[in-house]
Amino acid sequence: MSLFKVYPLYNVNPKYGEGCYVYDDKNIKYLDLYGGHAVISIGHSHPVYIDSLTNQLKKIGFYSNYIVNELQENLSKRIIDLSRIKNYKIFYCNSGAEAVENGLKLASYKTKKRKIIAFKNSFHGRSCAAIACTDNNKIQSKLSAQVDVSFLPFNNTKLLENKLAENDVCAVIIESIQGVGGLDEPTTVFMNDVESLTKKYGSLLIADEVQSGFGRTGDFFAFQKHKIKPDIVTIAKGMGNGFPVGGILVSDKIKEEYGLLGSTFGGNHLACSSSLAVLNVIEQERLMKNAKNMEKYFRKSASKINSVKVKGRGLMLGLEFDFEVKKLRDDLIYKKHIFTGGSANKNLLRILPPLNIKENDFDKFFKALKELL
Repeated sequence: MSLFKVYPLYNVNPKYGEGCYVYDDKNIKYLDLYGGHAVISIGHSHPVYIDSLTNQLKKIGFYSNYIVNELQENLSKRIIDLSRIKNYKIFYCNSGAEAVENGLKLASYKTKKRKIIAFKNSFHGRSCAAIACTDNNKIQSKLSAQVDVSFLPFNNTKLLENKLAENDVCAVIIESIQGVGGLDEPTTVFMNDVESLTKKYGSLLIADEVQSGFGRTGDFFAFQKHKIKPDIVTIAKGMGNGFPVGGILVSDKIKEEYGLLGSTFGGNHLACSSSLAVLNVIEQERLMKNAKNMEKYFRKSASKINSVKVKGRGLMLGLEFDFEVKKLRDDLIYKKHIFTGGSANKNLLRILPPLNIKENDFDKFFKALKELL
């Protein structure tokens, strides 16, 4: 029996990692500027992370959500405190797609409506409703096509209001900064329009923070730049530093009901321990501040390269060239031993390193980039 192939694989076999680096089976050292799709938020093998999971595993690793798990309450309090957002409750699941799926289901249930508004170049996951909200026809199916989604451009308030005025939209789901789509961002004016118009027409606003949350952009959540209050916030990726964990933050204006949401593995003891470790390191090492400082350093370094545009913010960054970057990515991996990411924008090199990356790590990247260019 062989694996069901879903990605064209790079011929690199990592065996262990430390900080911003991974080492393969030939003991070759790679600089990790991709973090496994923005998952590795506090670096590989962080001692706080290892200790947290090890100590919890010695006690209890899992039990049903039908019993009290005080780690869930502890984690919820830490998320609310560190993000500085108030009046939300949290439901835990296992992945970003699952978070989006639950958020959309909850929006439809509460509004009694069925249509969804998403945005061009969006990516929200690979489960049924999540993939229906993903702007990529190549990965849609007949099943996901049954979910009624309209894709609108960013920053066009008139089109948005016209669609919402039909009064059949349960949710508007938006990335404050797009990941797979290529790091495009809506304006603050538009984000405020989205917030006010969803309230006006009785729809819910879902902020997809699966990739951009947990300090990735320099703010705890990317939407906080715009000073809005979404009804639902989806979270995953960087919140567990590699351990599968996700969730949704639900505004307390949406009342819970027994049986409406549920998960077997969501919020288990190990998942909560992993995320508590991440939050402790983010706070103790001031990693949100580091994300902002490293963005400035990255932009300064990139300004010395001709014909390149920097996109994104914090440590959710991209370099846009005037050519397709596939060969450049290959050369960075095989010749310079540096991991980077691609996107739907074929000219964009995506940079999603651990949040504790240092200036000398970026120096290595830009030295390699100049030599290849």
